[in-house]
Amino acid sequence: QVQLVESGGGLVQAGGSLRLSCVASGGTFSDHAMGWFRQAPGKAREFVAAIDWSGSGTYYGDSVKGRFTISRDNAENKVYLQMTSLKPEDTAVYYCAAAGGETIRTMGLDFGSWGQGTQVTVSS
Repeated sequence: QVQLVESGGGLVQAGGSLRLSCVASGGTFSDHAMGWFRQAPGKAREFVAAIDWSGSGTYYGDSVKGRFTISRDNAENKVYLQMTSLKPEDTAVYYCAAAGGETIRTMGLDFGSWGQGTQVTVSS
């Protein structure tokens, strides 16, 4: 099973940018589509973005489309989430997740491995 560790979260002003990173260990990274999810206090977990095994296919949640970009580096076993034009409503714990297959998934149940999360706080 893949182990995942996120980094890059922090406090940023509205309109700013952050890049989250997630490094994988164990298993074969390129066997897995990857995703980012987030959860704000008192709210349900929300799909943010996903990428297929090769990096050629991506998919975004409506709330982040046009502002966030997901990418991956299979040689480094890493997936990234570049976040721009951040808004206070983007404040949440962001989780990296590995899917059970190579194709893009958007449902949390399709992801078998999860990181511990990294906090992103956007001030107004």
